[in-house]
Amino acid sequence: MLYGRMNGPRFGDGIIYYESQRQNDEDLAHTVYPDAFAPFCYESWVVETKALMDMALVPSVATADVVLGLSEKGNAGPSLKPRKKSMTSLYLKFFETSPDGKSRRCKFCKQSYSITTATGNLGRHLSHRHPGYDRLGDAGQQVQQAVVTPKKPQPQVKPSTDLDHLNWLLLKWLTGTSVPPNLEDEVFLNSFRFLNPSVRIWPKEKVQAVTLEVFRSMREDVKASLQNVNSKVSIALDFWTSFEQIFYMSVKCQWIDDNWSLHKVLLDVCHIPYPCTGSDILTAITKVLTMFNIDRKILCCTSDNSPQAVQACHALKEELDAHSLPFFYIPCAARTLNLIIEDGLRTPKPILSKIRDFVLEVNSCADIAEDFKQLMALYQESSWKFPLDSSTSWSGDYAMLDIVRKAPNAMDSTIKKHEETFSSRNLLLSTTEKSVVNILLSYLEPFHKITTNISTSKVPTVGLVLFFMDHVFELISSCRDSCRQEWLKSVADDMAKRARSFCTQAYNFYNFMAAILDPRIKKELIPENLNSEKNLEEARSYFTRYYPINQFPIMANGFGTHDTTDEENVVSFAEEIARKRRRASMSTAADELSQFLSEPPLPIATDILDWWKVNSTRYPRLSVMARDYLAVQGTSVEPDELFTSKGDDVHKKQFCLPYSSMQSFMCINSWVQSGYKFKFRMTEINFEKLVESSADGVKS
Repeated sequence: MLYGRMNGPRFGDGIIYYESQRQNDEDLAHTVYPDAFAPFCYESWVVETKALMDMALVPSVATADVVLGLSEKGNAGPSLKPRKKSMTSLYLKFFETSPDGKSRRCKFCKQSYSITTATGNLGRHLSHRHPGYDRLGDAGQQVQQAVVTPKKPQPQVKPSTDLDHLNWLLLKWLTGTSVPPNLEDEVFLNSFRFLNPSVRIWPKEKVQAVTLEVFRSMREDVKASLQNVNSKVSIALDFWTSFEQIFYMSVKCQWIDDNWSLHKVLLDVCHIPYPCTGSDILTAITKVLTMFNIDRKILCCTSDNSPQAVQACHALKEELDAHSLPFFYIPCAARTLNLIIEDGLRTPKPILSKIRDFVLEVNSCADIAEDFKQLMALYQESSWKFPLDSSTSWSGDYAMLDIVRKAPNAMDSTIKKHEETFSSRNLLLSTTEKSVVNILLSYLEPFHKITTNISTSKVPTVGLVLFFMDHVFELISSCRDSCRQEWLKSVADDMAKRARSFCTQAYNFYNFMAAILDPRIKKELIPENLNSEKNLEEARSYFTRYYPINQFPIMANGFGTHDTTDEENVVSFAEEIARKRRRASMSTAADELSQFLSEPPLPIATDILDWWKVNSTRYPRLSVMARDYLAVQGTSVEPDELFTSKGDDVHKKQFCLPYSSMQSFMCINSWVQSGYKFKFRMTEINFEKLVESSADGVKS
């Protein structure tokens, strides 16, 4: 401990010590006095021990000189208290004084200390709660040089590149999450500061700028992949309105490659300006098609039945017809079917509300759920996987109605047992209400099976969805003709109106061709109103005009383009002769189509892409046409996103994303799911390596 005199005998005017030594003094004081009394005990400890230390260091100084101050005349004056030392510790750079002047707060975590707290306590707080604090900024460098190294070793601060790794991982999470968090939220930021005070999250502006660069880089890859497509492509439109009351349109593209693999990719998310007319939609579609250079490759557009979308598609058809390019439009079968089902559920809506309240309570309370399970076992009724589906999708509505049919006693007993929870809402169903549920479920059960089949289909082709929709129309017609309940007949009438509107737009010879090229459907399973000789003749004419024989030189001469040599296998040459003989028997361009249609349809479970891949050598020209038309989408949205709760996250994102993020976030997320690499300025960001390097840094 270093003590000294000022101006010789005037040592008693004050106690002089170095800040670094004071820290050591405080550490020693804390071994004697409890931490709670550290501020008081430190000053006492100095007074008690300095006389002994001074005697050892400066033996010529009397002990009394340490405690007593001397007057200028040399007379002994009254005893003086040790003069209060001003707080000049460099630890204070990391604390701020509160407005009332009674406490100090840590700038990192806002923890408060009394204004009289010794700087040693503040130093220990920084070392224990914020390791690495002394390495931040210029002030931090000064602290690092001035303060004594803490007894506990400081964890090494990760390199700045690792902190960028964190921001890249956060960016990927943001693009994939349904509702992006507020990156400027103080609680969010403090969560990372608690783990590492050196963490610096990118500001909002930088996140937007980096995201835009990623969007542009990945879009170039999507454009490049579309340039290599040798077949026709089809697009699908989807529309929604966000919380900002902004109207959006997404454009998805679908095609089948040379290896008979189906590809789906989101091209763009477009803001359609008010008043969102057909002309506005057409302008946005044309811009997207031109940007990706597929304006001469497009064959079909699938969309909802909105008048604006229909108007835009008809205008696009006129433009393409002027260039002798085939194009047609098909309404979304999934959205039409969903609207038909909603018409069917209009009558039991109040009953559905009661059942949903019961299901929500069961899902939220473990005791009620356990009682419901036990009662179902007691009554030997059906059981379900918990939590129960309470979504407002068709699958959720059907599941709740099914509970009433399959577990009515367990449901009633559970409501009665927990009367204090349910009584105020009167959730017990009457006999009439249960009867309505049972009748309606018997009618809607085939609809549920159809939506399940469409949702699980690998390729929901035009032929497959028309096949299912035809059966839906038969169900509605049968109900109208035979049911005895007037309320159900009225429901069927409303559903029939939707069906007629779909048929008016979907039944044309283009969709006829798309349907018959599905080897599971052909002419035998195509809807009767669509299956006509006129459509078949138009299909033959279309095949001859757009897929002429001169586009296939191998078929023109009957042999391959290469010359045979002596080394070639004789059997292979014999096979070439046989193929030539078979081709010679085809006298018209439509023979491949006739041969294909003469064979019986395949089972519905058949993988049609695999079948065409194997049989494309049998139908070399027709297979090219099949690749174009089987890529036409029968639905503009994924059926499982519309009919099940899987679409909830998509709908939240569509509703909640702000204008500044809607296009980039939705496109990047879709492109990553489609297999495109996450890139920034054309450089891939390898997230697996980022995580591995971060893990290695933690281990070291």
